[in-house]
Amino acid sequence: MTDQEVAPEALPLFRALPASKRTELLRNAMVHSVPSGTVLFDQGEVPNFQLIVLAGSAQLFGRSVQGREVLIEGVRAPDLVIPAAVLTGAPYLMQARVPEPSRFLLIHAAAFRAAVEAEPLLAHAAIGSLAAQFRRMVRQIKNLKLRSSTERVGCYLLALSKRQGTPDRAVLPFEKTLIASELGITRESFSRALSSLGKSGIRVDGQTIEILDAARLAAVCAPDPLIDGADIEGFLI
Repeated sequence: MTDQEVAPEALPLFRALPASKRTELLRNAMVHSVPSGTVLFDQGEVPNFQLIVLAGSAQLFGRSVQGREVLIEGVRAPDLVIPAAVLTGAPYLMQARVPEPSRFLLIHAAAFRAAVEAEPLLAHAAIGSLAAQFRRMVRQIKNLKLRSSTERVGCYLLALSKRQGTPDRAVLPFEKTLIASELGITRESFSRALSSLGKSGIRVDGQTIEILDAARLAAVCAPDPLIDGADIEGFLI
């Protein structure tokens, strides 16, 4: 786990709650540590708990009836894992798997729904989480529909280098097939995009992508804050 763990009491979801209400809600909760590779739940299951990431992360996958699987997004601390399914009692549309040793706060789904109904401040915080996830999904859809595969890969590398704090390189956090699926392309298309971007200021060395000319790369892939968010600031053309 690379991120500092968030204590349950310090979760943004609970900050506005009086201490007594927070304590009451946490009585219906448990902290759960899981190893890498754990499946937290499968798509089609009805939620038993509201999961909140305390440390580490969860990856959300969609799978077709033919068995094809794609990575939809990653969820990191201190975010809620698919609160829309928990609040509506509807089946999960995705599977959640853990790519690294992680810790989660599990709140019984019925208790979480009852608390959201009874506590306006908690309902406001839950709406904020839902809104943030909705905006991420809209950005992802725009990324998939408005950009070529090469533009997607280029902007992904710029955003990744910004998040990692290394403007001259980006270290791919997962194997390339998984990253390609998140970007809506095949492994082969991902490799072709990297090769094409070699003419635009990058050099590939295994999982490390050296960014030799960030301005040139930005000129080719056209970063957009309304798609890439804050991760792309400093690379706008």
